[in-house]
Formats: sequence, structure tokens, C-alpha cells
Amino acid sequence: MSSKKGHKLSKAQKVKQQKEEEEKRLQEEEEARLQAEKEEQERLERERKEKERERLELKDRECRESELSELRHLLEENHTAVTKWKAEAVENAMWERYMRCDGSPDPAVQQDINTYISLWRDDPEVSVTPVLKQCSLALQLVEELEALLADVTDPQEALRYREALMNLQELIHSKHHLTAEEILKRASENTDTETGNMQTVVKDENITLCLWANLEKNPRFKGLNFEEVGFGFELPKQLAVSDIAVRILHTHYDHLTLLARTTHLKIHTLSHRSLSGGDEIPAGLALPEQGEARDNGEGKDDNETQQQRVDEEVQSIQGVEGRKSAASQQSRKTSAQTAEGRGSQIQTQMEALSAEGDLTSPSEDLTVVDSTEHVQVVDLMEYTPLGGVFYFDVFHLPPQAHHVNSWEIRQLLDTGLQVFYYPIEKLSSDDTDTISCPPVTVSVRLPNCVVFLETPQVARWDAAGKQWRMDGIADVSYKEEEAEISFKMDVFQAFVLMQETYTNFPFQSWELRPLGPDSAVFTVKGAFVDVTITIQGDQCMLLSGQEKGLSHLLGKQMSGPALQRAMLNAGINIFVNEHTDKYVSTCGKVIFYYWLLFRIKEHK
Repeated sequence: MSSKKGHKLSKAQKVKQQKEEEEKRLQEEEEARLQAEKEEQERLERERKEKERERLELKDRECRESELSELRHLLEENHTAVTKWKAEAVENAMWERYMRCDGSPDPAVQQDINTYISLWRDDPEVSVTPVLKQCSLALQLVEELEALLADVTDPQEALRYREALMNLQELIHSKHHLTAEEILKRASENTDTETGNMQTVVKDENITLCLWANLEKNPRFKGLNFEEVGFGFELPKQLAVSDIAVRILHTHYDHLTLLARTTHLKIHTLSHRSLSGGDEIPAGLALPEQGEARDNGEGKDDNETQQQRVDEEVQSIQGVEGRKSAASQQSRKTSAQTAEGRGSQIQTQMEALSAEGDLTSPSEDLTVVDSTEHVQVVDLMEYTPLGGVFYFDVFHLPPQAHHVNSWEIRQLLDTGLQVFYYPIEKLSSDDTDTISCPPVTVSVRLPNCVVFLETPQVARWDAAGKQWRMDGIADVSYKEEEAEISFKMDVFQAFVLMQETYTNFPFQSWELRPLGPDSAVFTVKGAFVDVTITIQGDQCMLLSGQEKGLSHLLGKQMSGPALQRAMLNAGINIFVNEHTDKYVSTCGKVIFYYWLLFRIKEHK
């Protein structure tokens, strides 16, 4: 009984216990109240932030709609201005052509241009002066056709312009052959007193023609330099004792690169069409779909006929180069092995196009080209040909006239200039009867209207593949002070000097500074060359500390597109396109601003 009484709490202990429980309850209630207040404050803060966010979004939406409305209005005004400007430009061009009254055809009229081509093709004139004058006119028509082809949207018109373009280019090339043949026919009448051979130079603003006729066949002959134009060559003994003529024709324009771009882009677009179907193809280069034929059922046949004529002209424009390609196939294979290491770093144009469009591999697009040789094909987005094309040819010397008393006896041939195939083919099937054919050496002075920021690259024309290749070139020697480059080739072929398209990238800095109303000065400090361009209205003028190679451009006012083309042709590139990021490691959004500047000027 006593133990149970010992466990009972005293009155004081019960009061203390109740007090502690009350304090605990009050503390819990206070904590709950504080927690509720905290949660309420957090809720109110969230609601405040949400309302602020909604207010800012509404304000931003209103500003954005206002800005978009302003931009839409500005674009509509610009589009209207561009449309009006283009219409006025077309009308002015038509009026200027009409007022010239020079008898030149309108390239936009198919009947006129076809008549002009037919009459000129049948013209028997072969004297160099009138022929070069006619070639100059034809080159103007080529430029006009290229401009029309760039703006055309109708596939039918694009096909007609392209056909006329190919016909003109082929005809110009054939006229150059005829003039060279006429000069070589009278080589014995214009011999050099020291060497006994004939050597002559003909040049105008578009071409430089160097001809040498081997009349003496001196085995000690090594080579010849045309000092007034800076061209030269060296021949092996087999050629020094042969009845041959050597031609170096430098055209200051480049029709072969355009042919390469058009051919391989056509192959690419056809492959793209077969895979994706219905994708848009660039205007002026795409072939018409069957669905675009005329409703009367004759459109398809007409398209096929026109395309067949274009393909025939593409083949004929090569002329001599195509026939030489088959004879030199074995020598190119040998030289390709020596250049395999260097060529492995070159991405082909078709590979870049396929990568961009997520197409099949290049070997599937270009089945006619061996995949092992793709590395030797020049990527025309990575490299840019500069200074025109050099045609390096060797021909059989035409029969010379014999004078008997007052009579001139001449053998007449209707075969034209005949290619002298080199390397010389073996006459016997016996493996021991091999013929050693050393390479030929050619040297040229760099054109004075081009800037080479680095050592020029040399590429030869592959007539079979219609592309530039970097194999088959050996022992390249570049003398920067003399601006001269020399190298060896196994065969006689057309060649071109190239430079990396984005050599002047990445830029060190750029600045666009206003000068006054509707005028500014744009300065770019490139990797090699600094360029300054003043802009006044829709006219631009190039200023640069680099005068060598740019004297024909400095201080001349021209439109934005014209200046861009002139700078690219001169080897100064500060312009970007959709492929730039593939070749320039640093190509951030800052480049967009000066690109946008020229795009705006282009459409003003």
C-alpha cells in the first residue's frame, strides 16, 4: 500500500505538469501561426511575381507586335522599292541597248541570239583582229546571259539562256582555234632570225595568245620565254625534234569553272530530287520537271530535245582538251599516286553539297568518278579560281607554204588544228619498247589584276569529269618578288591559279561608322588585308592600303553587287554565305552585320 502511494503525484507536480503541457501547446500554436503566415507571404509573393511577369509579357508582346508591324511595313516598302528599281533597271537596260544601235542581238530574245550565233559560226573571217573584236562582243553577250540566268525563275527560260550561253562559249573557243591555226599556217613567213622558229604574242583586253612554231627542230632546244607577257615553257627532247606548235592562251575570263559548277550542281540536284522529291531547286540551274511540261503534251519532248542540245554543247566546249584527256589517262593515274597525301586534305564540292543537304555519299551521286580520286577534285566552295584560265596546248604544225618562182603552193586541210598527243603512245606491244616521256615545264606571271594572299594553288582541267583537279602538278616553284610561278605537268592541259576562298578569314575587327545622311564607312581588318569601303546611297567605293592587284578597283564608284563581284574576282573576299561556317572556325554572329549591310545595298 505504501509503494502505490509513493507513485502518486503531488499537487505541486500536477500543476507543474499542466503548465508544461500548456506551454508546449501554446508553442505549437505559435509555430503553426508563424508557418501559416510564412506560407501566406510566399503565396502573396508568388502571386505578385506572376502578375508582374504577366504584366511584362503583355508589355513585351505589345512592343513586339509594334516592332513586327513596323518591320512588316518597312519590308513592304523595301519590297515595293526593289520591285520598282528592278523594273526601272530593266527598262533602262532595254533603252540603252536600243540607243546603242551597234547591231548586237538582245540575248533575252531567243531568235535574235540564235541568229547571231548561226551567222557568226558561218563567218569565214579568221584574221586575228576582227575575230578578237567579235569575241569581245560575244563576251558582253555572255555576261548579259549570265545576269539573265541569275534572275530567271521560269525553268523553260533558264534552259534557253543556258543553251545560248553554252553555244556562245563554245563558239568563242572555236574562233580562238581558227585564229591560231591561221597564224601557224604562215609560221615560216615570220621566223625569228636567231632561232629560226616562229614566236608571236597577240593580246587585247580579254585574252593573251602566245604561239611558238618549231620550224628548226633543234634537239638542243630547251624552252622559250615570252618576256613581254611573262609566259614560258620547257620541252623534252622528244618534242624539240617534232613538227609541233605550242600555244599558251590566257583568257582573262573563266568559262570552265562555270561549266564545272553547273555540271556538278545539276548532278547534285538530280540526286536530291530522286531522294526527297519536290524539294525546291535553285532557279536558273534546275532542269524542268515533267509536270512542268506544256499542256499540249509536247513540253516533255521539247525539254528533252533542248537538254540534249545543251549536253552536246557541254561536250563540244572542251574541244581539244577532251581529246587529250583520253590519251593522258595513264599518266594522270601515275601522278595521282604521288599527290595522294596532299589531296587527302581536300573536300570535294559534291561532298560539301551532300553534307549540307543530308544526301547520300558522293560516290552515289557521282558514280562515274572513282571514290579514291575524290580527294583530288577541287572543291569550288573552298577554293576560288583567280586570274582567268591558261590553255596550254601542243599541236601538229600545219603544212607550210612553198614558194616556186611567183607561185605559192600550200596544202589545204579541213581538219583544223590537230592535237599532238603527249605522252607519246608506244608503237609496239612489247613491254621492253618503253618510251620515256619527261614532264613539260610551264611558267606564268601572275595576273596584275589579282591579289594572291598566299602561295597560289595550281589546278588542271579534267575534261572528262568537267572539274578542276590538283593531281598531275609537280615541282611547283613560286617566286613572290617576281610574281611568277612555274611547275611541271605530265600532259598539256588547261590550268588555273587558285586561292582559298576564305584566306582573309577570320577577321581581327570590323567597324561601321556613319558619315552623314545615307552614308557610312565600313572597315574590316582581315587576317591578311584591311579593307575600307565608303557607302553613299546605293553606291560603294573601295579604299585599301593594298594597291597591288587592286588599282583597277580603288576609288571607283559602283553598286554593291558589282563591287562584291569585282572584289571576289580580284581575290579579296570579305563576304559570307551559307557555306562559310564549314571552312572558317571563327564565324560568329558579328559577321552577320556586314553581310546584312551588303545584302541591303544589293536590294536597294
